Amino acid sequence: MSKPVHVVGGGLAGSEAAWQLAERGHEVVIHEMRPVRGTAAHRTAKLGELVCSNTFKSTEPSNAHGLLKAEMRTLGSLILACADEARVPGGSALTVDREIFSQGVHDRIHAHPRITVSREEVTELPEVGIVATGPLTSDAFAERIRTRLGVESLAFYDAIAPVVSFESIDQDIAFRQSRWGKETMEGASEEGAYLNCPFTRDEYEAFIDALTTADQFTAHEFDAVPYFEGCMPVEEMARRGRESLRFGPMKPIGLRDPRNDTKPWAVAQLRMEDRAGRMWNLVGFQTRLRIPEQARVFRMIPGLADAEFLRFGSIHRNSYVNAPAALSPHLSLRDAATTLFAGQITGVEGYTESSATGLLAGINLSRLLRGEEPVVPPPTTMMGALYRYLREADPKHFQPMNANFGLLDDLEGVPAKVLKDKTKKRELFAERGLAHMTAWRDEHALAAETLA
Repeated sequence: MSKPVHVVGGGLAGSEAAWQLAERGHEVVIHEMRPVRGTAAHRTAKLGELVCSNTFKSTEPSNAHGLLKAEMRTLGSLILACADEARVPGGSALTVDREIFSQGVHDRIHAHPRITVSREEVTELPEVGIVATGPLTSDAFAERIRTRLGVESLAFYDAIAPVVSFESIDQDIAFRQSRWGKETMEGASEEGAYLNCPFTRDEYEAFIDALTTADQFTAHEFDAVPYFEGCMPVEEMARRGRESLRFGPMKPIGLRDPRNDTKPWAVAQLRMEDRAGRMWNLVGFQTRLRIPEQARVFRMIPGLADAEFLRFGSIHRNSYVNAPAALSPHLSLRDAATTLFAGQITGVEGYTESSATGLLAGINLSRLLRGEEPVVPPPTTMMGALYRYLREADPKHFQPMNANFGLLDDLEGVPAKVLKDKTKKRELFAERGLAHMTAWRDEHALAAETLA
C-alpha cells in the first residue's frame, strides 16, 4: 500500500472514512481547507466541528436513528466513540459538548500514525479517495464535481418538503387521483399517482391563518440567501395572498372528491416517495417553519390529523449529488469505482447518517484496494435502507433523506394485529436490523484489524 488514499473534507463523514481506512492499514491524507479557506458556518479549524445542533438524536434501538447508531457500533465507528466521550445529559438522545466532541475527533485523527492532515483547498477529484466535503463544498470544487458528473447532477439549494407515513394518512378522507386522470408514474394504482387531501373553504381559511402566523426558523448565515421561485417556502407563498396556494401547489383543478363528487376548495397533494408506497411527500410544502410548528400546522390538513412525520421540511444552502442519477450502489463515480462520495453531499441528512456513509465508504475503498468487491448492507438494516434510497429514488424528484423506518423492508411473518402496535413494530424492525447487520459484518469479515 505504497500510495496514500485521499479523503477530501475533515467533517464527520471524512473523519470517519479516514479512520476506517487507517485502521485497515492504509496511509491516508485528509485534505481540509479550513483555516486556509473558511466557510460561512464553521467557527474553528478543528476536524469534526458541529455547525448546527449538538445532538446526534436518539440512542433508543426502537428509534430509526438509534438503530442506525447500533449498526454503526457493530462496525467500530470513530464518531460515535467520540460522541460517547463528550456526552452530556440529554435523556435518550446522544447529546454532546460540541467543543469536547470536535476536540476528541481532532486529536484522535491527528494522533493516528497512518493519517496525515493537509490544510488546503482541493479542486480535483481524487482517483483513489473519498469526497466528503459536505453541504458547504467550495465553489471551485463544486464546479469540478458538476463538470465531471454533468450539469444536472449537483444541487446547490435544498428545498425539502415533509414526508409522512402512508399508514398514518386517513384513507376515509384522502383519495387517490390524478388531475383529469392524466398523471401516472411507475407503481401507481389505476386511481392515479397522487393522494389528495381536500379542503372546504373554511378549512382552507383556517389553515392559511395558522400557516402565515406560525413560528419560522431563523437561518444560519450560510442559509441566508434569496429564495428562488422554484423553492419558495409554502408560508411565504401564503403571505403573498390568501388565494396564492389555491392557484399554486394546492390548486384543486382536475380533481373531484369521491365522497360527494364535487371539486374541493383546495387540495394538498402527496406523492409517493418510495417504491413500496410507505412514504408520501407533501408536494410543494417546502418550509422554514420550526419542527413543532410543522407538526401542528400540517396536521390541520384534512386526512393528516394523525400524521406520522418521517421527515420534516426545510430550506437551506446545500450542495449534494443526485446520487441515483450519478453514483454507483456503493456511492462511487460510475466509471471510477475508487472515487467514492460520503456524507451530506451524497444526499443524506443528519450527523449520524453522514457519519454512517463515511464509515461504509472507508470500508469499501479498503476492500477495493485489496482486490475485493464493495459491499452494501441488506435493506432490512437502516444503513442498507439508506443506501437503497440513494440508489433507487426517482432522480427527477430526488431530495436528501434522513434515517426513518419507512425506508426499511416490511416485516414478514408477523401477525397484522402485532403490526398495529407501532412500538412493537419498531422494536421488531430494530431487532431484525441489528441481527442482519451483525450477520452481514461477520459474513464479509468487516471488523477493522486494529481498532483503537
